[in-house]
Amino acid sequence: MPRFKHYDYKQSSMVVINYEDQLQPGTFEHTIHYLIGKKLDLSIFNPNYQNDDGGRPAYDPAILLRIILFAYSKGITSSREIQWCCQTNILFKALSCDTVPHFTTIAHFVSSHADEIETLFEQVLLICHQQGLLGNELFAIDGCKMPSNAAKEWSGTLKELEEKRDKIRRRIHHQLTEHRRLDKEDPDDQARVERSQQTLATLDKACERIDRFLKQAAPRMGQGRHRKEVKSNITDNESAKMTTSKGTIQGYNGVAAVDSKHQVIVDAQAFGEGQEHHTLQPVIEAIRGRLKKLKISRDLSQIGTVITADTGFANEANMQYLKESGLNAYIPDNQFRSRDSRFADHKRKHGKKPAVTGKPWVGSRRNGVIPAAEFSFDAKALVCVCPHGETLSYSGTRINAQGDKVAYFAGRLLQCRHCPKKRACMYNPASADHRKGSGRQVSFVLERTEEWKSKTPYTDWMKSRVDSEEGRAIYGHRMSVVEPVFGNIGTNKGLNRISLRGKRKAQGQWRLYCMVHNIEKLMNYGKLAARP
Repeated sequence: MPRFKHYDYKQSSMVVINYEDQLQPGTFEHTIHYLIGKKLDLSIFNPNYQNDDGGRPAYDPAILLRIILFAYSKGITSSREIQWCCQTNILFKALSCDTVPHFTTIAHFVSSHADEIETLFEQVLLICHQQGLLGNELFAIDGCKMPSNAAKEWSGTLKELEEKRDKIRRRIHHQLTEHRRLDKEDPDDQARVERSQQTLATLDKACERIDRFLKQAAPRMGQGRHRKEVKSNITDNESAKMTTSKGTIQGYNGVAAVDSKHQVIVDAQAFGEGQEHHTLQPVIEAIRGRLKKLKISRDLSQIGTVITADTGFANEANMQYLKESGLNAYIPDNQFRSRDSRFADHKRKHGKKPAVTGKPWVGSRRNGVIPAAEFSFDAKALVCVCPHGETLSYSGTRINAQGDKVAYFAGRLLQCRHCPKKRACMYNPASADHRKGSGRQVSFVLERTEEWKSKTPYTDWMKSRVDSEEGRAIYGHRMSVVEPVFGNIGTNKGLNRISLRGKRKAQGQWRLYCMVHNIEKLMNYGKLAARP
């Protein structure tokens, strides 16, 4: 029978560990250990501590920063899990010198030092500049929408929240009535009584929560030209309900400006708005102020730094700001690809194909139905006749969002229901078969108003820049600069959620995420990893 070396998992042993030996050069943990110990000025945290003459000694901010940044680099944002790692993981033990801060201490440090975190972000950025990682040739700006620690079910306008409160009150009344009825039928059913009481307590708590919020809250108005009320949120009213490719979330939009040389983030801000129009100017002004404060370079308008952003940042006010500021920017409108002949073949090959159509598909974005161009339209008489010979009802003339004067027509339900061309003409043919359905609707542009023409000179100026050969080449670099940064932060690191409530706290955590990315750039492309 073979013989093996003896082992016993119940045995105890003492292991001598040198903590600095665990932090090997070339690793992320060594980089943050060297940065915090040798490069960063942590005296900015001192005014927050008032225990000079008495009280319990506090954990050194250097220790807390080391373990928090290292945890974030591994996708760990839970303060409880960070505490557990300090108890069990040798690298966390090395970074914390075998101290185990309580999870409340870790959580409080992250949530209560937003201003100090911004200063640290600037210090890391300055080190990136000193290491030659900034090119200041092109900055790409984009946003990354992340869910926060707030439920979208508690969102709504004040009127919607009032309706929700009234609905809960009706449910409470129904529960009480049902409870009394069942008490008469079976008064000894204790399990049912406990369930009913628990349901009523939950409903009462929800109703009280909404009522308390409505008494204190004012309507939350959106940004932009048409300031309308947007949805408030009872849990975190500074967050916003946002539509993403993965569904609707309640959270923040983390906007970052990225330098093209080594993809170092030069500015990071969190906004509680899904729309990105109003974020462009604050981000650019923050970059200009930071570069001037840190003496990294002259003003962006003087050095000719190219600024790019996607179509979500384009509107007339932003274009006016860019032109009057003398900034070298390329931000396209949402129709710029339709003006580019290079995308014509792409649309024909990869666009959506219709399920049923009476005509060959030619790449229409409206599922290949009979276009409005095949309808007979008399602009003077405002009469529209469909390809089957039916006269459509005139619905009125309105000015659309683009400033066009547009005439609208709609087919009557009985006209479209029995039309032989229904399946080739309607986007949703089944709607004509329902009692409350609708017929085919078309619109025709009558003219562009002179008033609107005079309001869009800056957008037209940007169109000419983006549509130029040089503009297309420059804008083509945007995606390769900023999108990999969000991929690294959100996918590689797993930092895809804001765990704090309130814009100030959320912005501090977003800057910590971006600081982890910048420190990783220092590790890979700087000279810090080679230092002893």
